[in-house]
Amino acid sequence: MARHIGPVCKLCRREGEKLYLKGARCLSPKCSVDRRTYPPGQHGKDTQYKKGRTSDYNGQLREKQKARRIYGILERQFHRYFVEAARRQGPTGSNLLQLLETRLDNVVYRLGLADSRPQARQLVQHAHFDVNGVSTNIVSYAVKAGDVITVHGGSKNLRYFREIRAYMEQRPSLPDWLSINVGSDGNITANVIRVPDRNEIQLPLNEQLIVEYYSR
Repeated sequence: MARHIGPVCKLCRREGEKLYLKGARCLSPKCSVDRRTYPPGQHGKDTQYKKGRTSDYNGQLREKQKARRIYGILERQFHRYFVEAARRQGPTGSNLLQLLETRLDNVVYRLGLADSRPQARQLVQHAHFDVNGVSTNIVSYAVKAGDVITVHGGSKNLRYFREIRAYMEQRPSLPDWLSINVGSDGNITANVIRVPDRNEIQLPLNEQLIVEYYSR
């Protein structure tokens, strides 16, 4: 499965903002975006001082790249998501974000079971989760309203998930379209209540620019 394997902090610096690709490190003084406020590369320091209006195309491209990098998707797959979003009824940009938000790796991240989407991706690939009782290791699996996500029976006693259960109440609040419960037997069960609305997807993205990029 193709994926980005280079330094992810450079991706944040290229976009000029935190994309939260490394979990807790992004909130610490070690975050490279805070330490180096210029793009990566030999001429990175020079570009931060350049003035002038950027082209419409550049703005559209940067927004598309930002969305790709937030969700950890390569270009071909991202374009397939756009084609599917355009095929559906409703605003294409909102459809696109809904498709990205309902990926299994993103849902695991939103549930607070991983500190970052890359970590959630790894947990899913290692088959630590069941969807509706079936072991699922496909990170792009599209969850639907009514789906039930549980920690796999053989994984719930791993140290990682024991620690997750211990401080579950301290995790960030869940979005309204998801719910999670820790049973007395230690089972972690999450429910997909519905597909998220656009106003529930709190990301620094202007999806209309992505639509314009692919509509050139």
